[in-house]
Amino acid sequence: MPNIKVIIPAFNEADSITHVINEIPDGVNEVIVVSNGSTDNTEVNAKQAGATVLTENRKGYGYACLKGITYISEQNIKPDIVVFLDGDYSDYPEELTKLIQPMTENNIDFVIGARVKRLREKGSMTRPQIFGNWLATTLMRFMFGSTFTDLGPFRAIKYDKLLALNMEDKTYGWTVEMQLKALKQNMTYTEIPVRYRNRIGVSKVSGTFKGAVMAGIKILGWIFKYGLKK
Repeated sequence: MPNIKVIIPAFNEADSITHVINEIPDGVNEVIVVSNGSTDNTEVNAKQAGATVLTENRKGYGYACLKGITYISEQNIKPDIVVFLDGDYSDYPEELTKLIQPMTENNIDFVIGARVKRLREKGSMTRPQIFGNWLATTLMRFMFGSTFTDLGPFRAIKYDKLLALNMEDKTYGWTVEMQLKALKQNMTYTEIPVRYRNRIGVSKVSGTFKGAVMAGIKILGWIFKYGLKK
């Protein structure tokens, strides 16, 4: 087994975080929950479930992910693979083994868990989410020749490749930035179809009009920024 670390950004996910941690497969070396300014029992529940808990009070998905990466970079033994997983229980953590299989068997650098329609629970993705994913991945296909079909947050990447991306987005653009930079650096990548269910609680992004709009603007901004650099 490779050395695997899981980073879970979490903001007020007290009702779901224990389920997520408990269903991560055996063999993962460390589960890192980054509490993004949570005001409920997210941190307490994550610790009780056996995770390492970090706190990042600056609000933003990217801020939380960067906090986890910085923590890993300060450890003596570095992982082979870093997996990113949401804390809302919408993904199926046990599918992590399926996600890393292309990396361990075929030496792929980067794998996205694609939330395909046939495996999605009804209502698990909002119409703006579905349209936004379609628009973003269609633009990436025409502008960069990519084969991505989703911006799914459940993803795995080799640690050295993650560092090479020099990730910088602090908020909504984190996922698309990673994919665009992987394309720019000619990393090998693939998608694995994964199941997706209705999350526990209300989404802080897709569950609000402001969040959906801001995420859409940020994602399109990254795509056109890289498109103009070509």
